[in-house]
Amino acid sequence: MIKLFARVQPGYYPGYSTLDQKMFWDETTRDLILKRVYEVPPIRFFTETEAKTMQSVLGRILPQEDRIESRRISLLNYIDERLYSKRGEGYRYEDMPEDDEAHRLGIRAIEIMSTDRYGRCFTELSSLDQDTVLKSIHDGQPFSAQSIWNVMSVQHYWSLLLRDAVAAYYAHPWAWDEIGFGGPAYPRGYMRTTGGEREPWEVNEKRYEWSSQPDSLSDF
Repeated sequence: MIKLFARVQPGYYPGYSTLDQKMFWDETTRDLILKRVYEVPPIRFFTETEAKTMQSVLGRILPQEDRIESRRISLLNYIDERLYSKRGEGYRYEDMPEDDEAHRLGIRAIEIMSTDRYGRCFTELSSLDQDTVLKSIHDGQPFSAQSIWNVMSVQHYWSLLLRDAVAAYYAHPWAWDEIGFGGPAYPRGYMRTTGGEREPWEVNEKRYEWSSQPDSLSDF
């Protein structure tokens, strides 16, 4: 078992910083991206109780223990902002309510399932038990809260939950650093278009060994 430890910058691109390229972005793009780092939106949609549950859920879907605390991306805040602002994809499945209602129902279902199976709320469960609850939703086989799943597709709720988490994470420059993404290509553009060559501002990949958390159901 390889021990996972917190880094200022996880990933295989040590020393790389997308924000170092901000002088090459136009003003509108630069302001938008810098706000993602320095102006984290407040919680305005979720109630205090809902926010605690969702924070724990997001911590299992996209763990950030490999980041030092000050460099963890505030997924909850960005999802909350989307729901508060009622920004959507422009469509929804017929077996799903609007996204804001879906998340409230989903949180309620997760708490019902946690209480029915373990006699405690989701935030009080062990990491392994939290994973068990979430995996049952992922597998489309929730073990309770059927009254909620009768009015909302469990598969489509899981897709919504995962999509929101991943979108919030990979919209952030610190996640770009982790995967070596060059950031906005406007107005400079990219120069290396063939052969997999690195751009002048990119760094060499440097891999290291890691493993999933010992208290996780996932091997990835």
